[in-house]
Amino acid sequence: MMRSNRLKQKIESGQDVYGLFISTPHPMMVELVGHADFDFVIIDDEHAPLSKEMIEQMIRAAEITGITSLVRISDIHRHDILKVLDAGAQGIVIPHVESREQMDLAVMHAFYHPIGQRSLNSGRAGTFAKYSLTEYIKKANEEILLVPMIESKKGIEAREDILSCPRTSFVLEGAADLSQSLSVPWEVDHPIIQTQLQSLLQTACQLRVPYAVVSRNQEQHLEWAEKGAKIFVLGDERGTAFRAYQEKLANYRSLTRS
Repeated sequence: MMRSNRLKQKIESGQDVYGLFISTPHPMMVELVGHADFDFVIIDDEHAPLSKEMIEQMIRAAEITGITSLVRISDIHRHDILKVLDAGAQGIVIPHVESREQMDLAVMHAFYHPIGQRSLNSGRAGTFAKYSLTEYIKKANEEILLVPMIESKKGIEAREDILSCPRTSFVLEGAADLSQSLSVPWEVDHPIIQTQLQSLLQTACQLRVPYAVVSRNQEQHLEWAEKGAKIFVLGDERGTAFRAYQEKLANYRSLTRS
């Protein structure tokens, strides 16, 4: 029987939850983040050089530590969605969503009948048919999370149509690519970007869709928390490690610098 999705439970109960993007192709990184008491990881199959076998191992590491594994796919292709869900992922993050049609297509591939037409399989996600497969597909339809990323001018303009998809679990802002779409690349604090993100938050609230923030600094984190955000992605593990290494080295060098 498919495991209950603890992230989904926490979101529904109104708890604050914290996650990280994971790009390093090794399960130990997921295990480390899990033991650090994060709530979820987003395994990045859009930007990182990950094989399907490695994704399965990373999902298994999340299961060992009791955190929820989501996978950011690279595009809405049936076989990509099918393989990561069959490997045991408890949800998918869809980059660059710009239309309701994209969401409907993702629903078709990610959910079983009567919601979608995900291909039937009795592999590891269904515990190799140890339990009733009819009960498994009901459970899978209840537990799988579907998360659009809105990260372009076109996506912002279509936000109401996108978020009106009834299977939307939460929406994740994509300020970085949005900044490029609006001709201010990497200027994520630019007023035009913040205005667009605010409009996305307002629409999400109106449609009762939870809003997820990429927390880039403490001030911004508090600002979005005060606006009602409860889902926070604290960047990725590479940047987190890099800054920690820099800070540690600088601190120790300062002790002996003449």
